[in-house]
Amino acid sequence: MREANMAFTGKVAIVTGAASGMGAATAREFAATGGEVIIVDRNGSLAAQVANDINAGPPVIGDVSDASFCKRAVETALERHGRLDVLVNAAGIIVRADALNTSDEQWQRIMDVNVKGVFFMSRAAVPHMRKLGRGAIVNFGSIWGTVGATGAVAYCASKAAVHQITRAMALDHVRDGIRINAVCPGEVNTPMLASERTEPVTAELMERLAATVPLGRLADPLEIARVVLFLASDSASYITGSLLTVDAGYTAR
Repeated sequence: MREANMAFTGKVAIVTGAASGMGAATAREFAATGGEVIIVDRNGSLAAQVANDINAGPPVIGDVSDASFCKRAVETALERHGRLDVLVNAAGIIVRADALNTSDEQWQRIMDVNVKGVFFMSRAAVPHMRKLGRGAIVNFGSIWGTVGATGAVAYCASKAAVHQITRAMALDHVRDGIRINAVCPGEVNTPMLASERTEPVTAELMERLAATVPLGRLADPLEIARVVLFLASDSASYITGSLLTVDAGYTAR
């Protein structure tokens, strides 16, 4: 039985990047706790599948780098349910390249999705949460936004920006009753982990990645989703402006 302060009955959540990976796991967990979920993603077919699985209604399909689309996504939640309690900014992409091998287009695209998407969605959501006098935003940062990594300069920079958006907006809106935090995952077994690789994605490769983690395995998306729900719940009522690392000890070394 779930604790009452971890239940979302009567609450409405928007989850971006909800068609797969950690976004999909988060959407499923919100629905399992009784919440109403608005699925937002670019991938129409996968988004529709997740929405159908959790009886979420038609997904909102589009690009979070478009400010007008983000406003429409928030308006959809209000039209369907009359309120917005939680926003989860899980949409994100990665480019696996150093600076010399990152094109202008790749740099711009990763900033558009990972940074603008978080900013535009949050900016669209805040006025409605302010009217309620409460709300929670959970952004997807990354351990690579704090410690850096080789061969992913644009991704690292984008996630560092997400961390600072999280902190600054948390301070701006703390008196509005809106808590804003970020979850910072380590190595998670998602499609993104396997994407953009220069070598074939094999079981051996995944085992090598798992071996870099002190716990000795990759995270399951559900393990990250449960942390997101905690941050969005009343159980985290005294937490805002925080970056919560979930990496099985990866950055403790």
